[in-house]
Amino acid sequence: MMHLLSIRDLTRQRVDDIFRLTAELKSGRKAGELSTPLAGRVLALVFEKPSLRTRVTFEVGMAQLGGVAVYLAAQEIQMGVRESVGDVARTLGRWVNFIAARTYRQETVETMARLAGVPVINALSDLEHPCQALADFFTLSERGLDLERLRLAWIGDGNNVCHSILLLAALMGVDVSVACPPGYEPDRSIQTVARALGGRFRITPDARSAVEGADALYTDVWTSMGQDVERAARLEAFRPYQVNERLLALAKPTAVVMHCLPAHRGEEITDGVLDGPQSVALDQSENRLHVQKAVLVTLLEASNE
Repeated sequence: MMHLLSIRDLTRQRVDDIFRLTAELKSGRKAGELSTPLAGRVLALVFEKPSLRTRVTFEVGMAQLGGVAVYLAAQEIQMGVRESVGDVARTLGRWVNFIAARTYRQETVETMARLAGVPVINALSDLEHPCQALADFFTLSERGLDLERLRLAWIGDGNNVCHSILLLAALMGVDVSVACPPGYEPDRSIQTVARALGGRFRITPDARSAVEGADALYTDVWTSMGQDVERAARLEAFRPYQVNERLLALAKPTAVVMHCLPAHRGEEITDGVLDGPQSVALDQSENRLHVQKAVLVTLLEASNE
């Protein structure tokens, strides 16, 4: 594991190892223990898209582990305009120990990984969001849920987060139902890979059938960054897919509600559900910090082998 560009870079054993390390780092931090395995190391944050959770968790994570993060916004480096992706990657690779890239195109993070000479993390692309999916499944596991017996319902757009959820679910043995309007299904190439990994999932236009008996409901915004021109059409198409109190009532009484945030309250989810007792959205956000720390430590150890 030299990079984390996709869930496809992981194995079940590697995920289990990352989760164990995440739990250790989280419990150690809460107990006031100081661990600085990244002392003297530097992480470059190359962001074409804005972020709250991704930027803060990587910066705080590096600080907690003894390292430093350097944030580079799109307008500062103008990657692909002022200079090529390859030149940015090769240059940063001479200065830093890791790169976390939040980009539009998956090819951008793949090019950086090929040329930088240091570990590269996909901090979100239009195709995948592996850090988010790892934090999500760690959150479920932390709550004592048996992933191999879990039924997860994804309600809404078959987007980048959905892609990583499908791939990680295949590795971990989670049964997934994806409910979305026709034309908004997960990418077919992702479906093919997930099935090749042994994934158990179905795709349906019926949100109610997807949710019935589910242990977890997951939703995300209907209009992601870069899709603003589609907003009106998406609002109309996704209106029947709102995660509200009526839909939640069809799941198991113990079901948890997931959202990777930020949320468009009143669109894909109601305030009552997002702020309700079954919501684990803030746990997911908190665990982004600890999972990403575990990923950084794992990548450092791999690069030193």
